[in-house]
Amino acid sequence: MIGYGGLCKRVFMMKSGATELDTFYPVRPECQNDVPHTRFKPRAGKTLSARRWHASFSADGRLNIAKVLRRIQRGGVHPSVKGVVWEFLLGCYDPNSTFDERNELMQRRRGQYDMWKAECQKMVPAIGSGKFIITPLISDDGKPTDPSLIGVPTSDKKVLQWMQVLHQIGLDVVRTDRALVFYESEANQAKLWDVLAVFAWLNNDIGYVQGMNDICSPLIILIENEADCFWCFERAMRRLRENFRCSASSMGVQSQLSTLSQIMKTVDPKLHQHLEDLDGGEYLFAFRMLMVLFRREFSFADTLYLWELMWGMEYNPNIFSKYEDPDRTKAKESSSAINDKMLKQYGKFERKNVKTGHTEESISLAIFLVASILEIKNKRFLNEAKGVDDVVQILGDITSNLDAKKACTEALKIQKKYLSKAKKA
Repeated sequence: MIGYGGLCKRVFMMKSGATELDTFYPVRPECQNDVPHTRFKPRAGKTLSARRWHASFSADGRLNIAKVLRRIQRGGVHPSVKGVVWEFLLGCYDPNSTFDERNELMQRRRGQYDMWKAECQKMVPAIGSGKFIITPLISDDGKPTDPSLIGVPTSDKKVLQWMQVLHQIGLDVVRTDRALVFYESEANQAKLWDVLAVFAWLNNDIGYVQGMNDICSPLIILIENEADCFWCFERAMRRLRENFRCSASSMGVQSQLSTLSQIMKTVDPKLHQHLEDLDGGEYLFAFRMLMVLFRREFSFADTLYLWELMWGMEYNPNIFSKYEDPDRTKAKESSSAINDKMLKQYGKFERKNVKTGHTEESISLAIFLVASILEIKNKRFLNEAKGVDDVVQILGDITSNLDAKKACTEALKIQKKYLSKAKKA
């Protein structure tokens, strides 16, 4: 039986949910009417609170990840601990490590980031200055436009390519989540620019592509230390890297659109055929959803909730070791049987994949999420859509009113249906 004090506290938490989120992610007054309505509210007994999070560790710091995943999948993560929880969900740390082991790794990574940042700063002094650049550093003929850059080896293809993109990062930074009070601060904008600039320098195979700013921005807000933020973004990009890989003829996300087409053809052949008849069979209307993980379809707070639900459901306990030592982890996974106790350390989505042996990394929960959105309004598409423009309009109506948890639950149902039909085929 709940006492009067406990009941009052619970009612207060439920009523103050929206107010609480406003405290963590305040919106500029003049933008209040332009941002989507937020549905997510921290709920006592469901949301992973700071108290429950801290109680999930053993005395030496080992995390009961199965317990944490259950809580996240029920009600998301409270804003006060999102950053540290995400570091585990994204594979920055091993749940089975101790406090001391994680602290040692954190200090080593911070030193590594500082070294990389100093390397970038030698070439472009604006990095780390609290300022950022929105005008080109390199002219059309390949010459530096700033006197401070004279002597920088722009004949080096990697250096030239990197310096050419820095102002584009700056222009995107100015546009990123500008409704939030957080980005009224130039120092916070500069922090986002620094992380993206260093990442682009270290990953010249993909460099910087518009949309990476949307993935990085929440991490900048949630994680105070810049180096820790960089490593969390680096881990997030391990998942999303192929989305941003460009070639002369295609964008990486097109492979996911192809997978989406295959899933829809399997689970709802009638709707798939209708979309094909409308010249929408390549599912290009879903490009943006997959590219930046629904950042445009949800409010800021609801996007964070959706992401942690997805990452919790996709969680694989081997994610840390896979990033640190991929060859050894692959050999270990192929040689070891997974029992029921181990299965509890997997998220719902990944657990189903493991059970059925369906382990293609290219089929992410995000793809099934798009499929669930299409299924939610199946009848509208079939009855009202006379062209691709109608499909886009109907999607716009749906996504602005989506419930993140309901969408994820529907996505799991479609995954189950797809795996069953694919197995029979």
